[in-house]
Amino acid sequence: MSEIDRMRAWVFSTRSVLMCLAALGCGGLGSCVSMDTTSVEDRIEAATPRSRPRRVATQPATLATATQPRSTQSVSTSALVESASSFIATVEDAIFEALDNNRSLAVERLNPQIRRTAEQEALAVFDPILTAGMTYSRERTNLVPTTQVAEGVDAQVGARTFLPTGTTVQVDGTTSVLQGDFGQDDAWTSRAELTATQALLQGAGLGVNLVSVRQARIDILTSQYELRGFAQDLVAQVEETYWDTVLAQRQIEIVQNAMTVAEQQYEETREYIRVGKLAETELAAAEAEVALRREEMINANSELETTRLKLWRLVNPQTVTPADTQIRLVTLPAIPEMELDDVRLHVELAMRMRPDLNQARLLVQRNELELVRTRNGLLPKLDLFITLGGTGYAKSFGTSVRKTGDHNYDVLVGLSGEYPPLNREARTRNQRATLDRDQSLLALDNLAQLAEVDVRGAYIELKRAQEQVRATAATRRLQEEKLRAETEKFRVGKSTSLLVAAVQRDLLSSQITEVRAVVTHLKAIVELRRLEGSLLEYRGIACPGAQPVNLPTQRTDRGS
Repeated sequence: MSEIDRMRAWVFSTRSVLMCLAALGCGGLGSCVSMDTTSVEDRIEAATPRSRPRRVATQPATLATATQPRSTQSVSTSALVESASSFIATVEDAIFEALDNNRSLAVERLNPQIRRTAEQEALAVFDPILTAGMTYSRERTNLVPTTQVAEGVDAQVGARTFLPTGTTVQVDGTTSVLQGDFGQDDAWTSRAELTATQALLQGAGLGVNLVSVRQARIDILTSQYELRGFAQDLVAQVEETYWDTVLAQRQIEIVQNAMTVAEQQYEETREYIRVGKLAETELAAAEAEVALRREEMINANSELETTRLKLWRLVNPQTVTPADTQIRLVTLPAIPEMELDDVRLHVELAMRMRPDLNQARLLVQRNELELVRTRNGLLPKLDLFITLGGTGYAKSFGTSVRKTGDHNYDVLVGLSGEYPPLNREARTRNQRATLDRDQSLLALDNLAQLAEVDVRGAYIELKRAQEQVRATAATRRLQEEKLRAETEKFRVGKSTSLLVAAVQRDLLSSQITEVRAVVTHLKAIVELRRLEGSLLEYRGIACPGAQPVNLPTQRTDRGS
């Protein structure tokens, strides 16, 4: 084997050894940077197995069929039927369809994945770097009466890595050969060198060197809480819009019934006028009442179409478009049997579960880490370095390599330091980090207070809605009795069409107000659960960010 071939073999064998050392360093690095925080799948799904909605082709149904009374308990959560003409859903189906298909949520789902790329970027600082190089040189010297030419080849391979402890380790292997004229022997020089540099003050310790990695992981958690907050708001919007659509459907029914009554009243008035029991002036009031009912029907239909469109946008069924969708909702508004806990329990739950509060706590932790970095930057730079090397000289490549392991070695140990007297950049960064930390703590306190006010306000609204349901039901019953009495008086000639029409309007208003009160009560429950952060759990939805974030009792104040 020629010397050049031996040199090539040495280069490749040395590179293999260095790559093995780098792999071992990566394994040690993995153990150094491991943290308690584990990656969480960014999926939003039912907490328990749930069958997919059943989809079959159906014919459009009439409004009367779509609004037949059905109890919430009797409707299967998989009873969603969708086609190019009809879309039938319970409130649970609408929620889960929105979680599967809502386009805004699909955009938000990508944020945690995007944030994870920053973690890998931060870890890249500790990746090993392999180096290699080769140079060729030629030197021509004119010495009268002769001319000498010398040629040389230098080859180098190495590996360098930075560890989280603040240690830089570098391994290098070099060899060179010098060839001259006039039959001179080749001069081979081979050297192996290991250099370790340890930061003693600035840049020393796991605390400061893992700041970027830990901040990246906090950013991942923050994005998961942002996703949770968005999903919770989406569920609340779907449920509230569902009840608004149900209210619009019920309002059409009520107005239709009122129109039927008004038309009957109009026909009775015409008959009484024909037989001479009433004057012709009574007909105008009955006719005006029918016209008013038709006007209200137009407004009710418009309101229904508007809420349908909004619900369609939130649920986003995949096989239909708004133009040909007939959304039919089968869960009727009913007051759930529930006892309100003490408001303090709802406030305590909000302090633990609200995504925005947990995001604010993560921001405090992130700013604490930044303070660790900037405080470390105030320290002088003092590094300890040591270099171990061995050099072999011979007339052949193989011999020069073997001699690097002989007693020909050198050791270099030393200290190097650096410190700017003013150090204004580091001081300014530390001051800014301190202010950011203090600001985030104040913002957290302010947000917690706002959250408590929100929860207490929603609690008051829910209690008001509960009482309003009972009051409107009583009003509606009295208005029905009032209309019955006024109608009887009209039939015996003791009342007028105008008075009957006024009572009919009062009854219609009370009926709509009663249904609206029930829907307001259901929406108040949704709002309270949203503000306290428990809406997803109530609906059986598993989503990242379910664990509360707790701030440490003692803040980190050293970069070690």
